[in-house]
Amino acid sequence: MRKAKALIFEMGQPGRRAIDLPACDVPAPDAADLIPDAFRRRTSAALPEVSQLELVRHYTALSQRNFGVDSGFYPLGSCTMKYNPKINEDACRMSGFAAIHPLQDEATVQGALELVAAMEGYLAEIAGMDAVTMQPAAGAHGELTGLKLIRAYHRHRGENRTKVIVPDSAHGTNPATAAVGGLETVEIKSHPDGAVDLEALRAAVGPDTAALMLTNPSTLGLFEKNIRAVAEIVHAAGGLLYYDGANANAIMGISRPGDMGFDVIHFNLHKTFSTPHGGGGPGSGPVGVKKELIPFLPVPVIAAEGGSYRLDYDRPLSIGKMQSFYGNFGVIVRAYAYILAMGPDGLRAASEDAVLNANYCLSRLKEKFHSPFARFCMHECVLTSKDQKPYGVRTLDIAKRLLDYGYHPPTIYFPLIVEEALMIEPTETESKETLDGFIAAMLRIADEAEEDAAKLKAAPATTVVGRLDEATAARKPVVRWKA
Repeated sequence: MRKAKALIFEMGQPGRRAIDLPACDVPAPDAADLIPDAFRRRTSAALPEVSQLELVRHYTALSQRNFGVDSGFYPLGSCTMKYNPKINEDACRMSGFAAIHPLQDEATVQGALELVAAMEGYLAEIAGMDAVTMQPAAGAHGELTGLKLIRAYHRHRGENRTKVIVPDSAHGTNPATAAVGGLETVEIKSHPDGAVDLEALRAAVGPDTAALMLTNPSTLGLFEKNIRAVAEIVHAAGGLLYYDGANANAIMGISRPGDMGFDVIHFNLHKTFSTPHGGGGPGSGPVGVKKELIPFLPVPVIAAEGGSYRLDYDRPLSIGKMQSFYGNFGVIVRAYAYILAMGPDGLRAASEDAVLNANYCLSRLKEKFHSPFARFCMHECVLTSKDQKPYGVRTLDIAKRLLDYGYHPPTIYFPLIVEEALMIEPTETESKETLDGFIAAMLRIADEAEEDAAKLKAAPATTVVGRLDEATAARKPVVRWKA
């Protein structure tokens, strides 16, 4: 039986305090001098009155309810929720990195500038690009930066190209970014084998095509086998290719988007290069470009001169500043430490292990769950609950039941073009023993769907709270406490 946890406001007694501050040893200013009368509170704030012990125990108990990569397997497809080595956290917390300010004189932050410049070079090499900007704050921000670069490139050539082609298997941010960037989305359907339909692409391109936005491997977990043909079709029409780098964990050290024909790419440092993420941050979405787009990169650009570094603002064709000087610097430092520790061979091995783990899951789970594509997958696999549907069980029920087995559910109902989708990404950091435990739970749930569907439809049964109403929670969230 579940036991409700008291809110912090429901605990304690009047007069209890978590800390006693010493008396002020300087004259206290008049409150009226600090806060205008119109903004002063007329009644005391209704704050919790608890002891320090009560406070610590309350928040410690809440923290133990959280689920994260450090506490268990987190197979969210498309998210790359892999383990992050703690030494990278130590690196980004070094005072020389953590205590500097972007408005300091350039001479006082030469180490930081050198690190960012080195990261630009590493990512350019990994992506097969000619230059990189570290400014974008996250993947979608990188997409916006990339499309602004593409639009500036076309306008500089005197062309008003307004349409962005997006496959129906794309991340939802792709069409959203095109709209935010003032461009029009043209959706093309996928071929039945999951690849880009070349005939549909040929029919979609034209003199108004600005770009094709593509994820490779795609959100279906499949590598685009006709990628060179795709590039030729788009380039022949005068458009550019944008690479959504959310799935770069499958290819780093093995294949490079620049060699595939892509002109622009964003990386998700918080996915591929070792930064804890989720819940909205932190993130970093560096953008790499081919040489033709370098003049349009955001300012400032880090320039090396005579053994030192400076910030170059004298770039008349630049799209301007997209964020702070260096981007999300702490995330960049973590990624820098990760790349140095892994080296080229280590990055390749990480991708190979991620692909191996995903195909291991696919080969075992397709015994009980439908596999929509008869192909090897890349770093993630897509399955469906179509075989459980006759018993009245849906993907949501399977995800809820997984909670009872102690696993975070995979991504569900995405990609949208796969009915009742389950999208599983094990990453390279999980052991075979962990994967075997997860697979055993999934196969057991498949049996339960046939034996006792009601159990799945009532799940979870062992968690702190039972099944939530997701629709109401999304549309009418309660995010503040009221007495």
